[in-house]
Amino acid sequence: MPESPESTEPPASPVPPASPVPTAPPEPIPFDLSAVRTRSLEGRPTLVDVTRFGSLPKADASVAELLASLPDFLAARGLRDLSGHVARAHRDGRRVAVAMGGHVVKTGCSPTILDLVRRGIVTSLHLAGSTAIHDLEIARVGATSEDVAAGLGEGVYGMADETGRAFATAAARARADDIGLGRALGLGLLEGEFPHNDVSFLAEAARLGVPCTVHVAIGTDTVHMHPECDGADIGAATQTDFRIACTIASELAHGAWLNVGSAVLLPEVFLKAMSVARNTGHPVEDLTTANFDMIRHYRTATNVVKRPPARGYDLAGHHEIMLPLFRLAVLAALGALPDESSDA
Repeated sequence: MPESPESTEPPASPVPPASPVPTAPPEPIPFDLSAVRTRSLEGRPTLVDVTRFGSLPKADASVAELLASLPDFLAARGLRDLSGHVARAHRDGRRVAVAMGGHVVKTGCSPTILDLVRRGIVTSLHLAGSTAIHDLEIARVGATSEDVAAGLGEGVYGMADETGRAFATAAARARADDIGLGRALGLGLLEGEFPHNDVSFLAEAARLGVPCTVHVAIGTDTVHMHPECDGADIGAATQTDFRIACTIASELAHGAWLNVGSAVLLPEVFLKAMSVARNTGHPVEDLTTANFDMIRHYRTATNVVKRPPARGYDLAGHHEIMLPLFRLAVLAALGALPDESSDA
């Protein structure tokens, strides 16, 4: 018989032995609670008591009565405490600085902050580039904030000629005259006698002689796309404003720095300005800080609320609600609430 050809199929793998079925651990024995020691509710240390509960103000309550009716917990307590520190700083002639992102303007809160500036309570303003853009457009034409999606699709988003030209002119002026971008923008608005200068941070600060700095990162603002934009001018102008902010930071002892609606840029500016101040022999003791924003962010929590100050407050909420409440709380702490029978 002929030999059978060798098989080309690989030998079958041996079947592994079946894994043993795991044995279930024994059911734990229920703990004997008879040995637990209890204590009386009376005299137990607690974090909440009825004396700190809110009250029910009357429907026609005054602002002072409404503020007094708030519970003494969390944000309500923080608002009350912060307002007291700001009021104390004002009475003692200390600085109160307010740094703002663009949404402060876009939520219609400019008059709220400007009232505190005119009263001498807020002593300096510090704006992001976007804040200055919205502020300038409000001053000039009474409107701002374009439809980004629609403009982007058509290739016209951020291409407002007057806004870009005004920033380019102001930056060149700031560099030539060795002044900050904020002051140059404000002076330009005052000289133009625009119809809504009275609700402009830039214009009012220039009119009153209040420091108003503008801090930009090249490429982050629409005005950087304008054909007349000069990076060297912008860089020099905003660097001058940073140096002014460092001066403000060095004078913040027993005062306050409030960050409103800027999650990254202005908290970073504040941190660096504080580092410059303390590096050059200004300890900036007894500093109060606060962050107002709709949500909480890492940099605002660390750079503003936690790291530099003696005390910090993080008050989350919509600007259009929180900022008017804050203004009234400060005025109440100063005993300066307007007569509610008038239009004040």
